[in-house]
Order: sequence, then C-alpha cells, then structure tokens
Amino acid sequence: MHAIANTSLPTPSTRRPGVWFLAVLAFLLASSLLGTANAARIKEVAAVEGVRSNQLTGFGLVVGLDGTGDQTTQMPYTSQGMTNYLQQLGITLPTASVSQLQMKNVAAVLVTAELPAFARPGQAIDVNVSSMGNSKSIKGGTLISTPLKGADGEIYAMAQGNLVVAGAGAAAGGSKVQVNHLSAGRIPNGAQVERVVPTPLQESNGITLGLQASDFQTARGVALAINKRFGAGIAQALDGRTIRVSAPTDPNARVTFMAELEELPVENSVPSAKVVINARTGSIVMNQAVSLGACAIAHGNLSISISTTPTVSQPNALSAGQTVVTQKSDIQIKQEPGMLIQLPAAPQLSDVVRALNSLGATPQDLLAILQAIKAAGALNAELEVI
Repeated sequence: MHAIANTSLPTPSTRRPGVWFLAVLAFLLASSLLGTANAARIKEVAAVEGVRSNQLTGFGLVVGLDGTGDQTTQMPYTSQGMTNYLQQLGITLPTASVSQLQMKNVAAVLVTAELPAFARPGQAIDVNVSSMGNSKSIKGGTLISTPLKGADGEIYAMAQGNLVVAGAGAAAGGSKVQVNHLSAGRIPNGAQVERVVPTPLQESNGITLGLQASDFQTARGVALAINKRFGAGIAQALDGRTIRVSAPTDPNARVTFMAELEELPVENSVPSAKVVINARTGSIVMNQAVSLGACAIAHGNLSISISTTPTVSQPNALSAGQTVVTQKSDIQIKQEPGMLIQLPAAPQLSDVVRALNSLGATPQDLLAILQAIKAAGALNAELEVI
C-alpha cells in the first residue's frame, strides 16, 4: 500500500527561506507603492511657464427678449450698438428713426471667455454673458455675432448662440417673484476660435517650470525627481519657484518627455502653519501644521440693549399747550463673568480643534481669542486676515 501524503500546511519553522523572502519583498513593494501614492505629481505643483490660458472679452447685444431688455432713454449704448450692427448689414437708419427705436427686446451685454492653451482655429469654447444695463432678464435671448478680443486688442474668437440662464421669474400686479439670477447666462461652445496664441514650448532648447507656491524644498524635490528619472544635470532649481529643464528639440520627443515629466512623483514638504481668518464672515480655517501651546483664557461677553418706547405728553386743560409724542429710552448693560479656562498643549490639528471647542465661543469671539493667543506666543501659526 502507498503511504498517504500529508496535505497540511508546513509550520513556519519548516517553510523554505525563499517563501519568507518573497513575503517580505511583497510587503516592501506595497509599502513603497503606498508612499508613492501619497506623493504629488509634478503637474499638480508646477506648470510650464508661458503655457497658460488667456482672457477674452467683448461687447455684444442679446435680442429676442420678451420686453425685458434695456430702456432706450436710459441706455443709449444699446441703440448705438444696434445701429452699428445694422450698418454692418448694410442698413442705415436716419437719426430720427434711431431715437424712436424701442429696445425693450434688446439688452447690451459683456461677453467673456477663457481661451485655453494650444487652442486652434475652429475649436469651440464656452462663453459667459452678463447684462450691463437695466435689463430685467436675458432669459430666452440670443447673442448675435460678437467679436472677442484679447489684451492686445486682436480678435481671437467670435461668439454667438442661445443663452442658458438658470433662473425664472414672474411679475404681476406690483408683485414680483424671482428664482436665481436672470441678468447673466452662459452659452456652452458659444464661441469659435479664430486666431492662434503662440506658446514658447518649442521655441528654445529647454523649458521652465514654475511652482504654484514659492517653496525651496519643493523646488529642490522637483529637480531631484527629474534628474533621477532622466539623468543628472537635466533639471536645475534656480530659486524657490523656478526650475530650468533641458528638453529634446524634436517636437514629438519633447511632448513625450513632458508627458513623462508631469507624472513624476515628488514629495510635498510640510506646509507652514497658517490660520486664515475672514473678518467679514467670521470664517476660520487652519491647516494641519497648526499647534497650540499650553495657555489659560478668560473671555466674557458684554451685551448692551437699548429699547425706545413712545410716550404722549398731554398738557392740562386751558394751559394753551400742545400734545407731543416723546421717546423714552431704556439702556441695559449685561456683562457675563469670564471664567479662566486652561487649555492643554495641542500638538495636532484635532487637539487644537478640541481645545478651542471647549471654550464654547462663537466664531466672532474666536477671532479675538486667536489673535490674543498668537500675541501671547501660545499659537504656533501665522495669522492671515482676508
């Protein structure tokens, strides 16, 4: 009889060393992949200088409105714009006829668009249309042919089409109801590119990368990542924002080079601790590098209420006095006691949030508290008020 083979798994002591080596290698590979996934790509922290979008703008007219356009007497540029447009079509109106035009179905608008980099003639781009007069609504209107110019005064696109306005409104008997904004709209693919904007991507032996934020550590990391992938001396960090990179002169090879370069991972440096305060809205935003030292805070609330009550002063009979209405004001001041609260040291953002929430202060009060903590030297962050 043949012996029955043992099908149980071997114990750790009986496993071959190669199996353990493969397991450790797989673990290290997974750890390196996780570390790479946390790193940002070069395309996320830098951009090629000179390769950018351009802003376009133009003056146009929206026609086909249902009596919600501009008023001729108050908006003379609407009638002037219509007169110029008709002259281009070969229609010349007498001066008396121009003054009698009713422009309630026409609105003067400003048209804006963003011309992307590498845009070619015939490419369609989106445009935004905004009323510049006293038009009640441009919903349902059509933008007639409008040239869009750049900063140099040249025409780079032509816009025309039906507006998309995300709103509605109605008025009757002196009452008015309106949902969203009716004085601005959008035309998807409403403009056609007519002129090419030259880009310096193929004009020199190299390219220049500009970081989105000035940081010497990130600039050094980008240069190291490029030199590690393509060879030493390919990239040089000129300052905290600029990296000069040598690139192939052949256009096809340069595009391939840029595609690989933008995907290279680069380790982000730890951002500087910053607390951003919006004094108008009371919003407070802080990043993960903010820490808090041990301190004690006492903050009390002071409220002042003023109430006014009208009283009638009635004179006696036969006194020849007059009855008058006077105001009686009552002022009350209420100050709540401020309890001294000790805040422990908070090395992490979650600890800082927990410590500030323990105060029970409103966002407006936190504005003053954070400034006082910073002045006392217990807040390890930069305060920025916007």
